Amino acid sequence: MIKYAGFIIILLFGIGLGLWIGQQRVAKTQANVGLNERKPLYYRHPMNPKITSPTPAKDEMGMDYLPVYAEDQNLPEAKPKSGRILYYRHPMGAPDTSPGPKKDEMGMDYVPVYETEPEPSGQIRISPEKIQKLGVTTETVAKRTLTRSIRALGSIQADERRVHAVTLKFEGWIQHLYVNATGQAVKRGQPLLEIYSPELVTAQQEYLIARQGKQALRQASAQARGTAEQLAENALQRLHYWDIAPAQLQHLQTLEKPLDTLPLTAPVNGVVLEKPAVEGMRFMPGELLFRIADLSTVWLLADVFEQDIGGVRQGQAVQVHIDAYPERLFSGKVDFIYPTLATATRTVQVRIELPNDKGLLKPGLYGSVALAAPAEKDARLAVPDSAVIDSGTRRIVLLQRSEGRFEPHAVKLGRQADGYREVLEGLEAGDEVVTRANFLIDAESNLKSALDSFGGYDADASQAVPEAQPGGR
Repeated sequence: MIKYAGFIIILLFGIGLGLWIGQQRVAKTQANVGLNERKPLYYRHPMNPKITSPTPAKDEMGMDYLPVYAEDQNLPEAKPKSGRILYYRHPMGAPDTSPGPKKDEMGMDYVPVYETEPEPSGQIRISPEKIQKLGVTTETVAKRTLTRSIRALGSIQADERRVHAVTLKFEGWIQHLYVNATGQAVKRGQPLLEIYSPELVTAQQEYLIARQGKQALRQASAQARGTAEQLAENALQRLHYWDIAPAQLQHLQTLEKPLDTLPLTAPVNGVVLEKPAVEGMRFMPGELLFRIADLSTVWLLADVFEQDIGGVRQGQAVQVHIDAYPERLFSGKVDFIYPTLATATRTVQVRIELPNDKGLLKPGLYGSVALAAPAEKDARLAVPDSAVIDSGTRRIVLLQRSEGRFEPHAVKLGRQADGYREVLEGLEAGDEVVTRANFLIDAESNLKSALDSFGGYDADASQAVPEAQPGGR
């Protein structure tokens, strides 16, 4: 009897277990059938929920429309955001914002950013106390007439066209030296030295003989008179070719006797740059005795960098500061632009002509040059040089989105002029850019981006000192 009772219990347990397993399979089958029967109500635009389609579709960028199911319609509505709107950001996440409502290039509305929302990626918020401590200053981006100034360094040189070499065309000796020091100022016609030359004495005698023969043959035939006149003319012309002054020739004709020595006079007003002549020395034809420079006008040879040479024009007005006279300003003009570039310094030499009536500009003095390039006809959008952070691969500025909120922004820049850079792309008139302490803000922005990649960043919490926990290390 006990054996049958045990068998009946085992049988009933097996039947109950079988029924339970069957019910589980039926429930799973029904769930799968319900899941397979779940159908979307419609399909919506992946970026703009207001655009829908009854069938699957793709947007203009090739993205699939998202299905919307019946249970999605019963989700609780998001709590509307409140607070003051700081600005409007691009709906696609592009680094573009607007102070007022705006639509993007696809017609989508810009998304408002509220005061209570967390900072968007790339932006950083700094407290007013920290802004004051850093000394942050900003400037409004505006259009300006860019006047570019080109600056260069150079040195004073003698005008090569006013340098004269004093030489003689015959052999002789220096009997007496009147100008015997380098740097001495001389006047045109002033005697420089007294010379003796056997060749010169012989040439004078030949002239006097020819002149006397001409006078003796006054009553002779026309052919004889012509020959005598030709000999006298040739002898006189020879003395002219030797640069004998007309006054000395007149003296020779008056005395009718050769001069043992003749003075050599200065050809121009100027300063003696070189004086190889020494009293008593013998000189040969063409040997340099003096080098005299007229310094009433001098050159300043300035080295202009190749990126600035396009703004230099011949005849352009120039302002020159000479180190020796810091209180004076000299004016000149561009006389010549040399046709070659110095590859070692990447500069082109520019010759500037300066008047030197008072003799203050001495060869060898250093000076700085300021050339005013032609101003642009139209005003152009520009930012201060100090606002630009140049990493070598890109140029960025820090935009002030609102009080205490900053964001790095890439820009494309043009020419540079007197502390400002032309903005070709990336900014609009009225934007506020940081002009001081921008490197510090940019460093903090980079730190924020780095910490964001590790799971978030709280500017206020990052500056707080964590409290010690009991038993902690």
